[in-house]
Amino acid sequence: MNGIYQALAELEEKGEGGVLCTIVGSQGSTPRHEGSKLLLYPDGHFIGSVGGGEVEGRVINEAGQALLDGRIRLLRYDMVNPQHGDPGVCGGTLEVFVEPLKPKPTLLIIGGGHVGNAIAHLAHWLGFRVGVSDDRPEFCTPEANPDADFFVPVPMAEVPSKMSITPYTYIVLPTRGMAVDVKGLPTLLETKAAYIGLIGSRRRWLMTKRALVEAGVPDEKVSRINAPMGLELKAETPEEIAVSILAEIIMLRNGGTGQSMKIY
Repeated sequence: MNGIYQALAELEEKGEGGVLCTIVGSQGSTPRHEGSKLLLYPDGHFIGSVGGGEVEGRVINEAGQALLDGRIRLLRYDMVNPQHGDPGVCGGTLEVFVEPLKPKPTLLIIGGGHVGNAIAHLAHWLGFRVGVSDDRPEFCTPEANPDADFFVPVPMAEVPSKMSITPYTYIVLPTRGMAVDVKGLPTLLETKAAYIGLIGSRRRWLMTKRALVEAGVPDEKVSRINAPMGLELKAETPEEIAVSILAEIIMLRNGGTGQSMKIY
């Protein structure tokens, strides 16, 4: 049990998710009793147990679905007659609470200049776990970006090998030029990031897209990129651009439309 609590703390520290399954009800003869726990990781491995065998397999399957849809579940299993679909013959009944653990979202900013600094400041205020990456070491320090929680001072193409990028990771690229984007984006597009956004004009994006396709990046991968990123606010200053970008990410996270809420 202590191992599960330690694992939960590590998940929170790393900004990763999982599913916690806990037996909350047990009547009669069952393989495990109230309080027994199982923690399922996104890659499918797990620690702990809620009974083993068929019943545990069913719980893990439901936990996998909970990881995808984010919904809690209260499962009940009678363990009497397998011919009627029961997962065992112990004679008792189990109730299992399945709780998806949504981690604090991570915003990774690749490009630690003025715009990146403004994005980090706003994202920190909004409650994101903020990371900054730049291949220029002087832009990737607590002094240069005091609102960042962690730093990845490597070229963009190496970022996925230096940190965990999950479906709760949002990547924004206020980079210094197209050459950096074309070289680094292919590896980012192989990750499970929830969002990959690229700064720049429409012309810059069309040129970048053409270069990516010519380099052999499939269209379905290229289409994952939000470019130019942000909502149309006529933003000009780094702070206004940061608002535009974070507004788009919040809209996508929450299923919003971006339309005015004014009642006409």
